[in-house]
Amino acid sequence: MNSHSRNLTKAPDRADAEDALELLRKWASTATETEIAQLNPVVARLLPDAPVGDYPDLSRHYPEEFEADSSYRATLPDLQNGPSSLIRGAHEQIQHVGISNFRLPIRFHTRDNGDLTLETSVTGTVSLDADKKGINMSRIMRSFYKHAERTFSFEVMEAALDDYLTDLESLDARLQMRFSFPVKVQSLRSGLSGYQYYDIALEIVDHDGERTKIIHLDYVYSSTCPCSLELSEHARSARGQLATPHSQRSVARISLVQEPGAPVLWFEDVIDHCRRAVPTETQVMVKREDEQAFAELNAANPIFVEDAARLFCEALQSDSRIGDFRVVASHQESLHSHDAISVLTQGPTFAARSIDPRMFATLIHQG
Repeated sequence: MNSHSRNLTKAPDRADAEDALELLRKWASTATETEIAQLNPVVARLLPDAPVGDYPDLSRHYPEEFEADSSYRATLPDLQNGPSSLIRGAHEQIQHVGISNFRLPIRFHTRDNGDLTLETSVTGTVSLDADKKGINMSRIMRSFYKHAERTFSFEVMEAALDDYLTDLESLDARLQMRFSFPVKVQSLRSGLSGYQYYDIALEIVDHDGERTKIIHLDYVYSSTCPCSLELSEHARSARGQLATPHSQRSVARISLVQEPGAPVLWFEDVIDHCRRAVPTETQVMVKREDEQAFAELNAANPIFVEDAARLFCEALQSDSRIGDFRVVASHQESLHSHDAISVLTQGPTFAARSIDPRMFATLIHQG
């Protein structure tokens, strides 16, 4: 009897695979349990309702009573802190790696000796050497929580920074805290008062053993176009035509370095500098007499975006507690379909050839 074997050099197609599966199932219908148990588990799983010998019977019950002791924790895999052989991509240093928008309540001291507890968003990063796979990011949070009950200042931030630099064995680090800071302000004429909220961020950058303390503050104001004001007045005087100048909500982001060893620079001090520079801050509580006063205040302080940058600069230069700074101003035009912007920097800290493509989009004030 002659037997002919199939051509095994031919690449199998879908029909071949279906034939093989049908043949396996026919064989299984007459095979013993022992023969099926001896199959490769991968093959055995192709059989309908066939038990798979090496597949564990896993529990579906959550073990509330289980406790992870130190010996058990020592057995847990930790791929993020694995050897350099696990690195994917280029073996290069990463300047910043960490967490963003870790939120918790933080207590801040105010200039009038009061305390405020504010929801704060924390960003913490460290540098990562080229031969390290990653970091244990939860250590940043644990380090921060050690200090979260204290009234926060730059000194407390530095203590938190020291802790997670040590915990993560890194050289460089950055810590930033963002929050909305309330200040009670008076209306212009009615005697009412209400809370103005200022977006503030505190930042410490530790690079090559040198630390820089930075305050960022967004100041929202009204800007009346000087050119539009003059044209409106011309229409009134020359033709008896009623006309109104255009003005718009505007935002300046003030970023400044606090000089080492200088007296405390309060958030309220920075706000006062902004108000002196550009007094047309948007209002909280407004009655008719306040609205009229605001119109008069804007007419007394018409301002181009270039003027705004220079006026803020002049105010910051007057304070010896302030070192390098940057002013980013955005006048969100009511006349044009685009915004008018300006950037003014002093000192090397904020000098940059490139700018974040979304920088000015972040200056849109959310009321």
